[in-house]
Amino acid sequence: MKNILIATLLLASCGVFAAELANAPATTTANAETTANAATTAEPFKLIHVKDLAAWMNAKDKKTYIFDANNEQVRTSEGVIPGATILASSSDYVVAQTLPQDKTSNLVFYCANEACSASHNAAKRAVSAGYTNVSVLADGIAGWRKAGQKTAKFQAQKNS
Repeated sequence: MKNILIATLLLASCGVFAAELANAPATTTANAETTANAATTAEPFKLIHVKDLAAWMNAKDKKTYIFDANNEQVRTSEGVIPGATILASSSDYVVAQTLPQDKTSNLVFYCANEACSASHNAAKRAVSAGYTNVSVLADGIAGWRKAGQKTAKFQAQKNS
């Protein structure tokens, strides 16, 4: 009997919610994108995609610095974006030695894929150091490859 009462209450509340949804204004693609962008503004950097980075790399008027926050295993299997600086660690790289002096430089960090957060950690370090134009390639190297973009073979550093 108790289960029937709980089920009835749940269905009733779902009915109220459904009625509210039916009366809500229609969501357009633009509204959905605005909502998605608003949700990502909690991060101190921009999320970009393959087409954005590819355009920036081809632009003659501005230099984009790209940073690979992957581990050696991912770099070996997936490659790296040509021209990317390899970070020793996403959370431990030496900012003064790794990033450009100009704090307004266009910086892009990437890692393996959309589920990876190493690039987010690396980008947050740059923002904390005062950099103002910081982005993360949300698609990662997996998305870069899937889009047919060129990669370079990773050459592991040998310790002598």
